[in-house]
Amino acid sequence: MPVPPAPPPPQGDPDAQVFVISVAAQLAGMHAQTLRTYDRLGLVTPHRTTGGGRRYSPRDVALLREVQRLSQDEGVNLAGIKRIIELSNQVEALQARVGELAQELANVHASYRRDLVPVQRSALVVWKPRNQR
Repeated sequence: MPVPPAPPPPQGDPDAQVFVISVAAQLAGMHAQTLRTYDRLGLVTPHRTTGGGRRYSPRDVALLREVQRLSQDEGVNLAGIKRIIELSNQVEALQARVGELAQELANVHASYRRDLVPVQRSALVVWKPRNQR
C-alpha cells in the first residue's frame, strides 16, 4: 500500500502538533507501536498533551519517514539513525547561529562612521635624547 503524502501544515507551521499517533503512523506508513518505540528510544519525540497523549507535527511525520528510509533503504541501525538525527540537529543549530552572527556583523559594519578615514602612517620617527650634561 503506498504511503499517502503528508498533508500541508496548518497555516504553514511545520511544528504544529496536530496528528494523533494513529494518523501519524498512517501518514508515515508505519504501525503505531513503531512510533511508540521510536519515542521511547528518543528518535522522534512528539509533543505530549496534558493527558499524556502523543501529538505529532508534520515535521515529526517527515522525520519518521526519514528514519524509515535510513533504516530500510540505507541499512542504518537505530543507534546510527539517532546519531544522524542528533548531528543534523546540531548542524541546523550551528547554521542558525552563523546566520545570527553574520547579521550582527553586518549591523556593526553598517554602524561604522563613514566620515572617518583611516590614515596610513608611513614615517617612523626615532627619538634620541640629547646628551645629558
